[in-house]
Amino acid sequence: MNKKSSKNIIADRKKEGIDLALKNTNAVTKTTLLECVEFLHCALPEINFDNIKTSTKFLGHSFNFPFLIDSMTGGTPAAQKINARLAQAAEEFGIGMGVGSQRAGLLSEDLAESFKIVRKNAPNAFIFSNIGGAQLSQGLDRKSITKLLKMIDADALAIHLNPLQELVQPEGESNYSNVLSRIKELSSDLDIPIIVKEVGSGISPSVARKLSETKIGAINVAGMGGTSWAGIEQIRAKKFKNKQKSDLGLLFWDWGIPTAATILLTRNSVKTPIIASGGLRNGLDLAKSITLGADVGGFARPMLTPASKSYNSLTTFIDQLIFELKSTMFLIGAKNIRELKSAEYITTEPLTSWISKVR
Repeated sequence: MNKKSSKNIIADRKKEGIDLALKNTNAVTKTTLLECVEFLHCALPEINFDNIKTSTKFLGHSFNFPFLIDSMTGGTPAAQKINARLAQAAEEFGIGMGVGSQRAGLLSEDLAESFKIVRKNAPNAFIFSNIGGAQLSQGLDRKSITKLLKMIDADALAIHLNPLQELVQPEGESNYSNVLSRIKELSSDLDIPIIVKEVGSGISPSVARKLSETKIGAINVAGMGGTSWAGIEQIRAKKFKNKQKSDLGLLFWDWGIPTAATILLTRNSVKTPIIASGGLRNGLDLAKSITLGADVGGFARPMLTPASKSYNSLTTFIDQLIFELKSTMFLIGAKNIRELKSAEYITTEPLTSWISKVR
C-alpha cells in the first residue's frame, strides 16, 4: 500500500467516524450506571450560588472548570472546522482539549492542518496529542512521536487503548504486544505527562495497577455507556461486507465496564489522577464522576454534536453544562471542587455489586 492510498484510507475512515458518532451509536442495552449514584440533598447549603468556585488544577495546569473536551477527531478535512470551534471554546472557557489520533497527520501535511488549527485557536489552553497503543506496538518511533507533539505544541500525550475497536474495525490492527513496555519507556523519556485512555470499554483494577507502575500522569477510564466504537466499526464492517467482523461488532456492541464502576474501581486501586469519560452528558454526570474519584471529566460526543453545527451551539452547550455543575454543587452544599470530591452519596444496584465483588 503506497503512502497516498494510506492517507486516503485513513482520511475516509476519520470522516466516517465523525458521521457515525453523530448518529445513535451509543450503548444499546447497558448504561454508564451513573444513575445508580445518588447525592444526599442539602436543604441548607449556606452558599451564595454566585460564589461557587469551579476552578481546579490538573497535570500542573489551571482549569476554570473541571472538565475537558476529550479526544475526538482530526485527520480529515471535514474535521478542521470542528476542531477550530472546539479549540476556540477551550481557549474561551479555560479548559483542556485533546485531538483525535494523529497518525493521519504523520502521513500528510494537508491532514496535519486539521490538528494544527487546534493550537492556533487555543494558544494558551491545555492541549494534548493522541496516538494509539496499536501504533506503539508496531514500533512507532520517537522521531514520529516528537513530530506529532510539535504539530500542536502539546502539553501532554494521550495513548489510547482500543483493543475492541481494532478487532471489529475492517482495517483494524490487533497486535497489542509490548504496549505496556512502550508506555513505560515513553513515560520515562518524555518531558510532558502521558495520559493513557480507553475509548469506551473502561479500565479494570489490574490494568490501572499496571499503569500506575509506570510514570504516566493520568488515566482516562473512558467507561462503557456512551458512544460504542465497536458499534461504529460494526456499521463500517457491514458496509465493507465483512460478515465476521460485523457479527463480532453486534456481539460486543455493549462490551465493557460501566463508567461509574470503572471510576470507582480505578480510584480504589491507584492514586493516579483520573479523567472520567464515557457517556457523560450533563453537569450532574460530571459532578457524580468527580465525587466518585475523578479529577476532571471528559466530554466527546456532547461537544461534537453542537460543534458540528456552529460555534454558538457549542458555547450554549458548555454554558449549560457549567450551570448544571454549579447547580448540583449548590444542592449538595459544595462551594468548591475540593468539597465536591468529598460529598456524601449512596450507590444502588447494579453498581453496588460491581464495586463490592470486583477486586
